[in-house]
Amino acid sequence: TTQQVAEHIAVCHNILEKSGLKFEVCLQGPWSEVTKAIYDCHAAVHANGVSRIATDIRIGTRTDREIVPGQGNKGKVQRVQMILERQRKSA
Repeated sequence: TTQQVAEHIAVCHNILEKSGLKFEVCLQGPWSEVTKAIYDCHAAVHANGVSRIATDIRIGTRTDREIVPGQGNKGKVQRVQMILERQRKSA
């Protein structure tokens, strides 16, 4: 039987949790671990009978300073959340 998209997402969610990588809005961590987790998600969904998967990836790297895994976008996400909360209160 064909699984619903949400079921496939749940499979990938479990893989990402087991990877130990930090993920919220985006997946963060060492390059090799991130690409392995993406590969594992594709392999698991294909193993469930899905013949075609499309994944869009935006990758950013830095060499000018070290970013603690899981902290790279945390401040950015928090700032956006603060703006959205402020907008909700003023609406």
